[in-house]
Amino acid sequence: MLSTYTWPRYAAGAAPEVGAASTRRVPLVVLGAGPVGLSAAIDAAQRGLPVLLLDDDDTVSVGSRGLCYAKRTLEIFDRLGLGQRVVDKGVTWNVGRTFLGEREVFSFNLLPEPGHQRPGMVNLQQYHLEQFLVERAAELQGLDLRWRHRVAQVTPLADGALLHVESPNGGYTLHADWLVVADGARSPTRRALGLDIDGQVFQDRFLIADVLLDGEPFPLERTERRFWFKPSFFDGESALMHREADGVWRIDLQLGWQADPEAEKQPERVAPRIRRLLDQQGWGHIGFTLEWVSVYTFQCRRMAKFRHGRLLFAGDSAHQVSPFGARGANSGVQDADNLVWKLQQVITGQAPEGLLDSYDAERGAAADENLLNSTRSTEFMTPKTPAARTLRDAVLGLAGAVPGVRALVNSGRLSVPSCYRGSPLNTPDTDAFEGRMEPGAPLDDAPVAGPRPWLLQHLGQGGFTLLHFGLPDAATATALRGLPAGVAALCVLAADTDCSLPHVVDVQGLAARRCDARPGTVYLLRPDQHVAARWRGFSAEAVHRAWRRALAMDAQAEAAA
Repeated sequence: MLSTYTWPRYAAGAAPEVGAASTRRVPLVVLGAGPVGLSAAIDAAQRGLPVLLLDDDDTVSVGSRGLCYAKRTLEIFDRLGLGQRVVDKGVTWNVGRTFLGEREVFSFNLLPEPGHQRPGMVNLQQYHLEQFLVERAAELQGLDLRWRHRVAQVTPLADGALLHVESPNGGYTLHADWLVVADGARSPTRRALGLDIDGQVFQDRFLIADVLLDGEPFPLERTERRFWFKPSFFDGESALMHREADGVWRIDLQLGWQADPEAEKQPERVAPRIRRLLDQQGWGHIGFTLEWVSVYTFQCRRMAKFRHGRLLFAGDSAHQVSPFGARGANSGVQDADNLVWKLQQVITGQAPEGLLDSYDAERGAAADENLLNSTRSTEFMTPKTPAARTLRDAVLGLAGAVPGVRALVNSGRLSVPSCYRGSPLNTPDTDAFEGRMEPGAPLDDAPVAGPRPWLLQHLGQGGFTLLHFGLPDAATATALRGLPAGVAALCVLAADTDCSLPHVVDVQGLAARRCDARPGTVYLLRPDQHVAARWRGFSAEAVHRAWRRALAMDAQAEAAA
């Protein structure tokens, strides 16, 4: 029991399938009501897909667990209908500071440029986030969330999966056309099916303490992440401190592989370390209460494939990384963001089943990127050879005085959105562009005029969007009205001008600047707000080809030929 949070208990509810004479067939089942499974189910329901979400528990996560939610994840939460609630409850921060002992050697700003709706990072305990997601799920028609319904067996089929479910009022069977597996790092489904997950388990232990302070070390608007190598208040290799909601602070202490997990969790071991940290920082007048303590090891590993026929693995069930860098939950939510629009297109017959191969290609590449960054961070923080330790210590020693060395300091490369540069869904550039809004990149936000004052608020709720920068001439406007079904035109104007098409006004010119756009520039955006293609001028034929490619239509035709 926490002093700052009371866990809700959700009723199991009766399953109408119990005792049925035949097996019910459903289009989509999601396993696991954590952040990833809930995000996937909410997205599916918002896109008009009936979805059944099964979880074997009756409450949200215990302990703060996942904590840091990056700007791109917050933008996804905006589309799912809870972004503002997460920001309002959580703690916003952009600045991180790294120390060697008490000497600052490195700092960064996650959002150095203004003109974005969302901050670089928001800290919010996972139980709060999951509760918000559950409450959002309850608002949606077509989303059936069942608590204490444990999937005892999964049998893959050519046309889906057969699920044997145990519930408080009896067992039942479902035939799911599609199954999204988001049942966590220990994934009972993955294990039962004997599917591989390979990688590295790091031989180190870290203590997490959620600490309720009875005073404020510094004003909320100055909230920052602090990381210490060789901290003077603790005899381990590293320590981390940052703020959560409700006046709680997360403190991580690197214990070493030989530490006894049970002994280290005892309050008499933890409390003196917290007291020394507060005293050393000049916060000796502040008292504290331990809210939650855990000791963990971590691993960097992934499944070889995230798609197995009609079974699709997402989040920790598919890949795991170290917590340093906030890449776990953020990556999992972005898995759901990538997957669900493709499922919608396939289930509704708008795209071939082969479109889902791109989920494995795109999110597999994202997982590799996260694993690489996570492994590098861990190896820097916990050097395993004398040579590696000598190099690490030299970098830390020089970083304060030599600017070029600071980029080598690695206390966790924080989560950034993946750019699907190698995706088969991209149409390569044929025109010259500058900047990072290349095919595969998530579109940057920008302020616009009107009741929905941000560009991303106008994108991704339905199908594809074609951005046309500038007022189109009469012929182009006519052609923009004749786009393929599922592609909506949106004009981005420099000023409030009479325009017969849906439009927004780029009030600060940031949308055009970030897209390196001139009058007549066109961007085709996928339902997940990633760039599919871009051109310096509009061509109905080019747009149609790029749209087909982004739905893997031509890939299916080529395979059949």
